Amino acid sequence: MGIRLHQEPQLENPILVASWPGIGNIGIIAVDTLRGKLEAEEFGEIEPQEFFYPKRVLIRKGVLECLEFPSSKFYFKKIRGTDIIFFVGEEQPTEGGRMYAEGRKACRMAGLVLDVAEKFKCRRVYTSGAAVALIHHTTKPRVWAVPNAGSLISEIKAYQNTVLMSDIEGRGGHGNITGLNGLLLGVAKKRGFEAICLMGEIPVYLQGFPLSYPKASKSVLEVLSHSLKIEVNLDTLDELDQKVQQRIEEFYQQVPLEIRAQLDRLKRVAYAQPAEPGPITEEEEKRIVEDVEKFFKKRGEGG
Repeated sequence: MGIRLHQEPQLENPILVASWPGIGNIGIIAVDTLRGKLEAEEFGEIEPQEFFYPKRVLIRKGVLECLEFPSSKFYFKKIRGTDIIFFVGEEQPTEGGRMYAEGRKACRMAGLVLDVAEKFKCRRVYTSGAAVALIHHTTKPRVWAVPNAGSLISEIKAYQNTVLMSDIEGRGGHGNITGLNGLLLGVAKKRGFEAICLMGEIPVYLQGFPLSYPKASKSVLEVLSHSLKIEVNLDTLDELDQKVQQRIEEFYQQVPLEIRAQLDRLKRVAYAQPAEPGPITEEEEKRIVEDVEKFFKKRGEGG
């Protein structure tokens, strides 16, 4: 078991763009939207049996007909000057009850993805995910970028609406990327691929919200499409974002007034209005997250 290729397209110096689900499904929505807009063609998959339990068992006339597993598929698109391989994983493999992939299964899957990149002589790897940030849901999310080589920093600094994760104030030059979107970045470095992870900001108070966050997916896709030198119509993400923002506002209006007053400060800070209260401190951030979590829990207990 491992990789199954249905065909072997002839590609010229392709780039690999990979993503799995995560917070707000920011990365996978961005990558899968680009794949769909370019009408990329499926050409292979990672066989699922060693990574996942079946998500569904199909029984017909009393007899088990098949097992349905989460998919992990490869697609390609030939574009003049920029051939692209997409990898879209429907789930991240997990071990020991952890939320995000790590350990033997995760390393094995990352290795298989890069085996395909190596086979087709990919010159760069992109991954994408979420960056939990002190922002308001009405503001445009930035993109946090993490390269696996210093030679990529000058390029990243030229991207619009993008900041190096190590330059984020208060992080002390450090950061952490959970799951396979981060692990692939490190494995790519060990195997000699240059790679960049692009993460769209999601408000800290929405990281547990049971909805996607397409506003950040759009920010990621704007940066990714610019880097790849391709143009895509993002109207579908705008439409999805309008629906999600309506749901968020419904939730927001139910948040207690004292919490909302703190969250509204994020909006004022983002717009840099003078004579307003200063940025939220780390202690205040912790308290806000705890209060919002209590609010979610109380709502859940109440049905």
